[in-house]
Amino acid sequence: MATTGAADDRLSPGRIAQGHAAAASLVRRTPVLTSKSLSERVGGTILLKAENLQRTGSFKLRGVLSKVRAIDAPGIGVVAGSAGNHAQALAYAARAHGLPCEVFMPVDAAVSKVSAVMAFGAVVHQEGASVDECVELARHRAAEAGLAFVHPFDDEDIVAGQAGLGFELGEQVDDVATVLVPVGGGGLAAGVAIAIKQRHTDAVVVGVQAEACAPYADSLHRGVAVTASSITTIADGIAIKRPGAVTLPLVDRWLDDLVTVDEESIAEAMVLLLERAKLVVEGAGAVGVAALLSGAVRPAAGGATVAVLSGGNVDIALLAAVAARHETAMGRRIRVLTRVPDRPGGLAGLLSAIAEQKANVLTVEHVRDGLPLGVRQTGVQLSLETRGREHATRLLSALRDSDYDVIELGGDEKATHPRP
Repeated sequence: MATTGAADDRLSPGRIAQGHAAAASLVRRTPVLTSKSLSERVGGTILLKAENLQRTGSFKLRGVLSKVRAIDAPGIGVVAGSAGNHAQALAYAARAHGLPCEVFMPVDAAVSKVSAVMAFGAVVHQEGASVDECVELARHRAAEAGLAFVHPFDDEDIVAGQAGLGFELGEQVDDVATVLVPVGGGGLAAGVAIAIKQRHTDAVVVGVQAEACAPYADSLHRGVAVTASSITTIADGIAIKRPGAVTLPLVDRWLDDLVTVDEESIAEAMVLLLERAKLVVEGAGAVGVAALLSGAVRPAAGGATVAVLSGGNVDIALLAAVAARHETAMGRRIRVLTRVPDRPGGLAGLLSAIAEQKANVLTVEHVRDGLPLGVRQTGVQLSLETRGREHATRLLSALRDSDYDVIELGGDEKATHPRP
């Protein structure tokens, strides 16, 4: 291997295999699933490494177990800064080893994630405004209280643990040709690439980042460390501001390519996995599938293309919003604006016309202000559920044939008012 010193020893084939075996009592061997619908859509043979089904809901458990085993001070407590997955994994691993655990989480961290960390017995400090601030607070706490600091990704022991996923995948799939791995801190991508290439020397490993936050792609292209100025993405699990000092050279050496995907593709991938594969996958975990759907990566012509689904800890409100947005994009939900007579039975006539077309009314709102209305008229805005775009088109046509001056409203556009 090209790595040197301590990293070379930690990331050697023997150490990766040894560490993977040592973690077997706590780490779940996650399945590799076929996806006929995805394979037919993008071509090639597409497989899904469902690490979203891992204990604590993500790959992070592999790395923290490796780090906990490497701490040369039996019984010492551990501390970390994290917004979710790393925190849950460390709390779980610490409980399993009977170690005290403290975690610094952002003040605006999701209540569900804070509760999950506390349920594993960790002490949670909600003090930082960002994950970066939480990491620095954790470093300070480690020095102050004599705790072992566990970085989310920038640590050779962490990388060695994440390599266990690649080792496992190499055993599960004989004809691995391409592996798509989410890139956040880079620990998972580097570890998987190292392990896969030890067993499948011709395999191509592609890292996938969210377009809104791609410091690794910038760093590798420019040859300098780049800090992301702002991060807003539904793939928050891989939203980091800067590359790691340990992981950047590993990513540079072991990954064959880095690509980025936009928010639309990530959302589409999340919905496809939920709807067709029956898998709940967070945005960060879905970026590999997003790369296939968007065309950022072409499936291998021969052999299997494997997308690593790195986690499934998605906020239920976000998942619902993504699903609802997809329904709108597919024409299964539409918003319309029209006018009805402002008298008893006026609205009932409109609702009957909608029912005749077998559409479902989700919401109804009377709109009397800001519209050009005739005497004894009221505006009505409705959210409707249809069977798809073709059905929606027939519905709108039927309503217009029934003398309702109906316009369809876009998701974000302002209403164009009907003629009075």
